[in-house]
Amino acid sequence: MKYIVCFSGGHSSAIAAIETVRRYGKHDVVLLNHDISPHVEHEDIKRFKREVAEYLSLPITYANMPGWETTPPIAVAIKNKGFKAYRSPAFCTSRLKTEPFHRWLSENGERGDNVIYGFDPEETGRMERRTDIMQAMGYKAVFPLADWERTIYATEEIGIMRPVTYQIYKHANCIGCLKAGRQHWYCVYCLRHDIWEEAKEAEEQIGYSIIKGVYLKDLEPQFKDMRDKLGIPPTDKTSSARFWADVRNAFRDDDTEVPCDCAF
Repeated sequence: MKYIVCFSGGHSSAIAAIETVRRYGKHDVVLLNHDISPHVEHEDIKRFKREVAEYLSLPITYANMPGWETTPPIAVAIKNKGFKAYRSPAFCTSRLKTEPFHRWLSENGERGDNVIYGFDPEETGRMERRTDIMQAMGYKAVFPLADWERTIYATEEIGIMRPVTYQIYKHANCIGCLKAGRQHWYCVYCLRHDIWEEAKEAEEQIGYSIIKGVYLKDLEPQFKDMRDKLGIPPTDKTSSARFWADVRNAFRDDDTEVPCDCAF
């Protein structure tokens, strides 16, 4: 029986990997990762994955989409002529992660193997969905951070700094996440304008918006004022409600015309 850790490069998945090895030993543990183009996955996330794997004395096993190095999520969307299909996961998720994951399982997994997820205790909905999906495929979904007695809470306890992206973002996701909202894309506008421009072009080609109900080009004047006039710091870590409340207050304090709340 194998313990297949969905080793995303995020902090929670790393903690789940460490807990799994501490509980079961390393011999039957697989650190399964889907490598993402360095254009959107920060090098420090890749450093973090390497250091955690070295600490556990395990290799990283990759289940990658062919051509992943030069095919970031926006390129996947353009190739598929859409960001997602109706009531389906985003194409970037299905092509870069889900399909390679299922292919790897069909070639290397066995019924009864455990699939380890780094979901936090409050993510009950995600855990329920994963449990049902894995059970239907013949596997068992396991959630160390929610169900086990913890031995570690932060990789800093073992001398491994979490990725620098956590200083700005809540997760170690792609920069320019096609499933994210306005707050994330404000960070992209400020910090990775090259990806912002690529995303605008993708919306033009595909004819649909990344953020429901609004195109990035239409958010640009507001984001420019937020950055250049009001000095709103780009961060994805503040709660969405708090972040946009601060933006509205900043516009009022600036004594300019306050954008309609719909804009937030």
